[in-house]
Amino acid sequence: MEGLGINLPVLISQLVNFIILFVLLYVVAYKPIMRMFDERSRKIKESMEQTELIKQQAMNAEQEVKKQIEAASKQGQEMIARATRTGEEMRQKAQEQAKLDADALIAKARVEIKAERDDAIDQLRKEFADLTILAAGKVIGESLDKEAHRQLIDKVLKESTTLKKG
Repeated sequence: MEGLGINLPVLISQLVNFIILFVLLYVVAYKPIMRMFDERSRKIKESMEQTELIKQQAMNAEQEVKKQIEAASKQGQEMIARATRTGEEMRQKAQEQAKLDADALIAKARVEIKAERDDAIDQLRKEFADLTILAAGKVIGESLDKEAHRQLIDKVLKESTTLKKG
């Protein structure tokens, strides 16, 4: 082998040196580098899983926010509808109360008008009776019994009122 330029003891020593260096590099460098790559791969995988989890949570949160907004919108619309109904009820109650008040005022005014009319009619009867007695006294030329004539005139007036009403 020397013709080829290979020296066996140098070849064996280099081969042993290479195996020792290979074992040393495998133990010292390859295993830690592989552990480091595995750890890095695991961290990347965890990060990807976390990213996916965060994405899912964000989508869930977004859906929850949409649900809450819809619920708040419905609640707001219900509140508006309730306020509208309450306002309408209050308006109707106010109208009813105003109508009742107006009816009461009209009834009171009618009673007062009737009382005043009755008083005016009574007053006119009395004055008419007095004028009739005075006129009759002047026509007859003598003084008539005022009380007797008043009773007679009141009787006639009542009879005429009864005839008009009947």
